[in-house]
Amino acid sequence: MEKQYYKHKIENLLLISRIVTIHYFEFDKDYTAPVESHDFWELVYADKESIICTSDERETLLSEGEVLFHKPNERHSLRANGQTAPNVFVISFECKSEAAHFFEHKRLILDKSLLRFVYAIIEESKKTFDLPFSDPELKKMKLLSQHALGGQQLIKNYLEILLVNLMRSETEKEDSEVFFLSQEKVGEQVAEQVIRYLKLHLYERVSIADVCGALNYNKSYIFQQFKKATNCSVMAYFNRMKIERAKRMLRETSLSVTEISDRLAFDTPNYFSKTFKRMTGYTPLQYKKIHKH
Repeated sequence: MEKQYYKHKIENLLLISRIVTIHYFEFDKDYTAPVESHDFWELVYADKESIICTSDERETLLSEGEVLFHKPNERHSLRANGQTAPNVFVISFECKSEAAHFFEHKRLILDKSLLRFVYAIIEESKKTFDLPFSDPELKKMKLLSQHALGGQQLIKNYLEILLVNLMRSETEKEDSEVFFLSQEKVGEQVAEQVIRYLKLHLYERVSIADVCGALNYNKSYIFQQFKKATNCSVMAYFNRMKIERAKRMLRETSLSVTEISDRLAFDTPNYFSKTFKRMTGYTPLQYKKIHKH
């Protein structure tokens, strides 16, 4: 007897029909964007420091780790606060789904577990589109001549997953308590302890022995747990933190390259400049010139 199978039609809560622009901005502390309005959605995420967003004459201070939505045809703009240089992720998209109205005037805290989708979108966009560096005037994204297979679909899917999870986190309540930590959570906890220690000593020379001594873990255990949680070694992560801080100092202050190198405890200004270029693609002076311009 022939079996009868039922083909379940997939319900799409949110369907992204088009991606318009993708930006990861590293703004100067005095940056101000012109007011704009368009017939599609825009998501703004404050990745580092805060940004001031204006929506139909309402001002909102979007703090680090928060996300804000601009609905279609809403007049909006953003600006830095004049004191700190923010890093901001912006993606604009078309979505005709009824459920999208959930995000109107929404300002939400982005759970750390969802950050990976933001960064996945950024990485896929680099492999898929020829995006100019920090260009607020971008109106059309051009495909790379050798773009990644399926990149556009992955960007769309990552964004849909991010939005659905944001809706879930706002509408669902926690039904149960956690009585123990999984091994994965233990690893994340160790990594968070290490990162907190590195932040406290960002302007110092720190060795892996210093980290182990301060947290009372052996070297191999810290290396294993930190690598699992961040996909990076402790010292490489520390250097990355220092370069991120250097980028902000270049955008926020008039300090020279030598002064920044000294403050961040690099061995020499030359080593600082080489590390900066390896991680950003620019020398410190080139980076400063781009953002001052």
